[in-house]
Amino acid sequence: MKKNEKLIKAFTTLAEKEGTSATEIAELYALVSLMNVNNVFYRFRHYTKKEYYTNTPAGIKMSIMMNPLLGKEFFELVSLAISAVNGCEMCVNAHEQSVKQHGATEARIYDAIRLASVVKGFTTLL
Repeated sequence: MKKNEKLIKAFTTLAEKEGTSATEIAELYALVSLMNVNNVFYRFRHYTKKEYYTNTPAGIKMSIMMNPLLGKEFFELVSLAISAVNGCEMCVNAHEQSVKQHGATEARIYDAIRLASVVKGFTTLL
């Protein structure tokens, strides 16, 4: 059994009942994967503060971020929530600024982070 399989199945079933397409769900899987990679990589850069690491291109393919199916605001909001859960300060600040530029209010951002923290809490129970 995969880690958090029950939680993933419950959210996927709920999303499908609400009309979410398989393509949209696949985009969310790709987004979560990309943000987990980025959070580790950029946290390393942030922690070390070394010129070589900071100036060397990441070399991480991020084409999914260019034209997200679910819209840029939602994409940035999910990216922000994942970055908050993963504890990447630099990513949190960048995505918080970006999601506000795409129209999200601080109340919407706050609710997304609160929800992400509750979901993270559930992952320790399963």
